[in-house]
Amino acid sequence: MTAARSPQPVDAAENRRRWQAVGVGLVAAFMTLLDVSIVNVAVPSLDRALHASPSDLQWVLSGYALTFGLVLVPAGRFGDARGRRNAFVFGIALFTVTSALAGLATSPAWLVTARLLQGAAAGVVNPQVIGLIQQLFRGPERARPFGVLGATIGISTAVGPLLGGLLIAIGGEEHGWRWVFFVNVPVGIVAAILGWRLLPGRPEGQPDRRRLDPVGVLLLGVGVVLILLPLVQEQQWRTPWKWALIPAGLAVLVAFGLWERWYARHREPLFDLRLFTFQSYTLGSLIALVYFGGFTAIFFIFTLFLQNGLGYSALVAGLAITPFALGSAAASALGGRIVNRFGRPLVAIGLLGVVIGLAATVVALRLAPDAPAPWVTAGPLLVAGIGSGLVIAPNQTLTLAQVPVPQAGSGAGMLQTGQRIGAAAGIAAVGSMFFSSLADNRGNWTTAFEASLILATGIIALALIAALIDILRTRNHTKD
Repeated sequence: MTAARSPQPVDAAENRRRWQAVGVGLVAAFMTLLDVSIVNVAVPSLDRALHASPSDLQWVLSGYALTFGLVLVPAGRFGDARGRRNAFVFGIALFTVTSALAGLATSPAWLVTARLLQGAAAGVVNPQVIGLIQQLFRGPERARPFGVLGATIGISTAVGPLLGGLLIAIGGEEHGWRWVFFVNVPVGIVAAILGWRLLPGRPEGQPDRRRLDPVGVLLLGVGVVLILLPLVQEQQWRTPWKWALIPAGLAVLVAFGLWERWYARHREPLFDLRLFTFQSYTLGSLIALVYFGGFTAIFFIFTLFLQNGLGYSALVAGLAITPFALGSAAASALGGRIVNRFGRPLVAIGLLGVVIGLAATVVALRLAPDAPAPWVTAGPLLVAGIGSGLVIAPNQTLTLAQVPVPQAGSGAGMLQTGQRIGAAAGIAAVGSMFFSSLADNRGNWTTAFEASLILATGIIALALIAALIDILRTRNHTKD
């Protein structure tokens, strides 16, 4: 296995076409990642309309993340072997149909089923987008499209509550939640059509008859489900025995690794474990897993704090997160341009910025307890957003820099699987801290938010430590 090749000159027409293809992919990525957070603000409206139980609501929110993470690596491998365009268009078509079905739901069971399928469709789409960038761009020139992708990830996660609140305000409390799903339909139709026209297909005359490693797919799927289930059901499954599923899942993943090593001697594996021999891929994946554990949880607890605790509307709660989204967007574009110059230290600077911004958020709430929370937190969240923009895109660029194009989809899928597991673990841990603190402090929402935000900040600080380790190891290796 060799690393990616150096870039070759590209003429203006070809450069325009590849950016058009990436543009379609970014729209699809934005839409699928938006659905991770946009539904959060729709829960009260959805609950009243469908008379859903707490367990139903938990599955509406977490079932999407579960199936999303489940299919990432197999979908990425399928795109590597059979063509990214086919996988992309299929995923977008399925996402569009399931979005329409979710919006038409008349019962909780209907909606949960649609969300599970919608999450699986999102998991098919996302590794194709990263694999497409790896395929169309080479070496240092990947930094710019990865920068735009990083901005897409940051904005979609942060702006979800804002867009959800706006749609509910327009559609009304009774049916506004349906438009949270219906908004995907026209975008999905256009993305599927343009994806078929603009994304490159597999070259003619080069059929790929490689098997897709069904045993590997099964082992990885079982392992990921066993790890994610107790995390996404943390509030609903009260028995402590649920945590036994995590070591069981880890054991299955060890079996997956052993199987992949054996299978690689005979055929193309689902995931090439030799990617972990690249320090950039290993530590970059670890940073992503840990960072998403703190990053994703922030919006979950902030929405709860503003809506349920302080009584703000869904729209105001979404607007309060806008400074983070704006800072993330601006910094991601910058990070994509300068990551090749600064490398991993840029990621460390971004992580430090996030830690400082979140710590300042806690301080601001304590110094001005009677001031409107959205105004008090705007400045610190802007700082945290700028830091986040210097983390996601640059880290993704550095992590995938040495991944060969034939493994781009599966490599990206494993990276994103780690992000989904990290996000689920972070929401479970930070959410548990939030609700336990709320109970211990007799319903003091501010105290609960501050305590859980400190935990999220600590998780992100662990990602900073991993980045510093990478920097030190790289410098010691350079000296030797």
